[in-house]
Amino acid sequence: MQLATYVRLFADAQGESHFEDLQMDLAPVDFAPPAAPVNLGQFLPTAHSYYVGVPVGWHDEVTHPSPRRQSYSNLPGEYEVTASDGEVRRFGAGSVLLLEDTTGKGHSTHFTGDEDVLML
Repeated sequence: MQLATYVRLFADAQGESHFEDLQMDLAPVDFAPPAAPVNLGQFLPTAHSYYVGVPVGWHDEVTHPSPRRQSYSNLPGEYEVTASDGEVRRFGAGSVLLLEDTTGKGHSTHFTGDEDVLML
């Protein structure tokens, strides 16, 4: 069994945002027969998908809640997110962040790398 890992950012009942490390099982599925099975797992239903590009030097360090539940799969670039509880996490290429802090104090973001960030 293969595992997929991601980080969840959520708000508790008092409006404080926190990180949580999560994982999900991926199971073999005949995804594209006659090719061999691949490991698959339903992550989130998707209404829309977008590329989000953030150029080097752009700053968003104002604390805010997420405008909607959304996930970011980071391609190139690097950034840090600070939860309202003070914990800081760094996200680089290949990381997945699920933003669910749509209420409460929220989080802030600091872009730390020397290359543009591209997320899906």
